[in-house]
Amino acid sequence: MTKSLKSLWARFLFQDRGILPAKRLLFVYLIISLVFIIGAMIGLSWSYVIIFNCLALCMSLVDLLFSPSKQQLNFNRTLPKEMERGIPYPIEIEVSNSSPYSLSYRLLDGLPQSFERPYPLKGHIQKDSAEVIIYHTQAAIRGSYDVKKLYFRYSSRFGLWEKQTTVSLTATVKVIPDLTETKQYLENAQAFLKYEGLNIRRQRSGVGDFSKIREFVVGDDPRKINWRQTAKLREVMTNDYEPEHGKYITILIDSGRMMGAELKKGNRLEKALEAALTVTAAALKKGDFVSVIGFSKEIHVFVPPAKGMAHLQTILHAIYNLKVDAAESNYGAVLRYLETVQKKRSLLLLFSDVRTFLHEESALVYLQRLRQRHLFLMIGVEDQTLLKRIKEVPETVQQAMVKSIAQKQVIIKKRVKNKWEKQGLQMIEAREEKLAVTAVSHYIEIMNQNLL
Repeated sequence: MTKSLKSLWARFLFQDRGILPAKRLLFVYLIISLVFIIGAMIGLSWSYVIIFNCLALCMSLVDLLFSPSKQQLNFNRTLPKEMERGIPYPIEIEVSNSSPYSLSYRLLDGLPQSFERPYPLKGHIQKDSAEVIIYHTQAAIRGSYDVKKLYFRYSSRFGLWEKQTTVSLTATVKVIPDLTETKQYLENAQAFLKYEGLNIRRQRSGVGDFSKIREFVVGDDPRKINWRQTAKLREVMTNDYEPEHGKYITILIDSGRMMGAELKKGNRLEKALEAALTVTAAALKKGDFVSVIGFSKEIHVFVPPAKGMAHLQTILHAIYNLKVDAAESNYGAVLRYLETVQKKRSLLLLFSDVRTFLHEESALVYLQRLRQRHLFLMIGVEDQTLLKRIKEVPETVQQAMVKSIAQKQVIIKKRVKNKWEKQGLQMIEAREEKLAVTAVSHYIEIMNQNLL
């Protein structure tokens, strides 16, 4: 295909500048041609038929004089800089028409294919006026995207010809993980956990950092009464404690091949990122230091430990573009790396696939050495397909074999898991919709029990 033909084809595909015949013109021209052909069959000269067709085509070009020129149109797009994955966001496009002619339009925005694209957008703009076009879109895949062009096709009142223009409106949008659960926790931690049927664990009496002295109320532990202040103020006063702050939390996010397994919404990596950000928000809110490592066969992301809610944005911008790697995860490499970057005692919170990790014998040696200084907790997503196979009632020999194999897999996993847990390496699995709640509740329980 030659360059000119490619340009013409792109013009019909809404990808270039130019003038195109509208459907109305084709319909009118078809009727006129049929009339002239019938006239030619009953004796009208073919030369008259050709001349009349050319005249009709030339007269239709007058329609272009009643449509705005491209210089009389101005475009502006308002695009959010950040969008959460799977959540609809409004996009605003302002079109100004400074000509004395109204127009009807069709519009395509240059969003990537991974975005929801409700195109073409249709409408009408009056003369000497501006219109704000609003549509909603959502992104299915995290990452950084450049939105460069806007494709606009419009016609005059008669609608015989359409003008098409391509406008350069460059913008960059970042698609970050869904922060719905993180926001719910920050708004009300207890309500967030109760929604999933869990409560924040009550800390052990008298354990933690001293917070303040307050009046004794019904339900307080009498053992925490401050008798000196009670004698001074002649009122019963009690000591108030809170969980210790300034602990170190290291979050490990696996992005290896098995984390690409699809779930009901997204994949395992998406759920792991959402849960990791929720735990990060909970730890930073309590004044702890949080560091994050993203890895597969090698280290992709490392965020040094820091505290304060501003650190949540640092972590978010570091991991928002973490992708699933086609290679297997190298647990030994990340644990060796962890020994060099995390010298202080911390809670190691690993989001990964439990079954894959259990068969990584080389990681056990490093973890046995790390647990002498650190506390290890691994969280994974339950394999709902495997659990479904176990609960099925077999009706055929093949179904019975599938169920027995699934049961054997569960038995093997429990056996190996017990071996790891005897070494002090705790592992838990949760349903995908409760992964964040489970991770946060275990973090709170560890902090309240002063295990660090």
